[in-house]
Amino acid sequence: MNEEKISESLYPDYKNEIAELVKSKLSDDEVRDKLLDYHENDIAAALEYLESHERLRLYRVLDIDTLSAVFEYADDLYEYLDELGIRKKVDVLSRIETSDAVEYLEGLERDQLNTIVDMLDEEPKKDIAMISLFEKDEIGSKMTTNFISVTSDTDIRGTMTQLVSQAAENDNVSTIYVTDENGAFVGAIDLKDLIIARAGQPLDSIIRTSYPYVYAHDLIEDCIERLSSYSEDSIPVLDSENKLSGVLTAQELAQMIGEEIGDDYAKLGGLTEAEELDEPLKKSISKRLPWLVVLFGLGIIVSSVVGLFEEVAAHITVIVSFQSLILGMAGNVGTQSLAVTIRMLMDEDISGKKSFYFIMKEARVGFFNGLILGVISFAVIGLYLFAKSGDTIVAFSVSFCTGAALLVSMLLASVSGSAIPMIFKKCKIDPAVASGPFITTVNDLVAVISYYGLAWLLLINFLNI
Repeated sequence: MNEEKISESLYPDYKNEIAELVKSKLSDDEVRDKLLDYHENDIAAALEYLESHERLRLYRVLDIDTLSAVFEYADDLYEYLDELGIRKKVDVLSRIETSDAVEYLEGLERDQLNTIVDMLDEEPKKDIAMISLFEKDEIGSKMTTNFISVTSDTDIRGTMTQLVSQAAENDNVSTIYVTDENGAFVGAIDLKDLIIARAGQPLDSIIRTSYPYVYAHDLIEDCIERLSSYSEDSIPVLDSENKLSGVLTAQELAQMIGEEIGDDYAKLGGLTEAEELDEPLKKSISKRLPWLVVLFGLGIIVSSVVGLFEEVAAHITVIVSFQSLILGMAGNVGTQSLAVTIRMLMDEDISGKKSFYFIMKEARVGFFNGLILGVISFAVIGLYLFAKSGDTIVAFSVSFCTGAALLVSMLLASVSGSAIPMIFKKCKIDPAVASGPFITTVNDLVAVISYYGLAWLLLINFLNI
């Protein structure tokens, strides 16, 4: 038994247990009682192990609050919502995170959308209308109105009373948000601090006034770097007048970070954004084509530069054999520098001095790696050409040119791989756009000029080979 199987055997397989329970011939009441022993996340994981008619039984036996909690964890939320009857669907949409409800409703036909919205209670209808005002790339589109808030003129006892009263509708109780009489954000109170506070203690003494926050119209990609450094259960979202509009839960923040990483990973691969498994062919093409057109243009430039050195290649044909080595190593080094730089740029407080130091460090790394590999290529290629032709001068002249070109191209590739994303960042462009294919193509251009330029200078003009 391998290590992975041993590890899996240590944990109960809850999702299969739940699936078998739903498929069993037990009565609905018995199934319901047993399901309550499981966490909602495990029940959500079991949904994919059930057929549609079996999931309908699960929807039937669970009360609406439990079912809504299960759907919060479901990967294919919208597929499962489509399986519900109209009344139960409305009840679930009234209880799940508002941002998820809005995203589902946006995908409906207008008639069905109007029917569901008309059936919603006033409070969730109001929340959905507010979230719908924001673009998908704005923080406001991801916030929820599921939070506890009190006014700053309330004492400890009054705050506890309001907490108990609001907790019936809002279950995000670990942090209590404080506003002034006009609704402007003042700070936050940790639930533990409220519990242990004495009745006569001033409320100001337990309010954290330096609590992090974001604005509803802020772009998600602009906030991710800053918010990812906090470990709060939720982050308040303010409007333009600093009034509390909603909060970002830790779960939503984690999902946003995951989506942003997915988009950056896609950009590193030369895509405009991440792809979904089941998205239409036309949409996948539209995501890939723009960068391919840019890279095609850069490729034409690289080919044109090679054409400028056609006389060199015709005169010393053997150097063409090692062109792919130079281009490949330059591309590899540039991609390595790019990966390190993108990771470093996650620190948004990086100064100009630190950026310069980082580029110089990458240049030194590229130089010494290029020097080592250049020496190796000088020896290996020289011996190879000597064994093939028997001409010592030509063999080691070509290998020296190859080694020198390797050193120069790896040095310049390290610099470009670190400097280009920094320049993009300075110009307010996502540094991930300096994708692997983009850096590789740029470094191909650098390598071609280095290799054939040195061959023309050293082999033809200096050594007259």
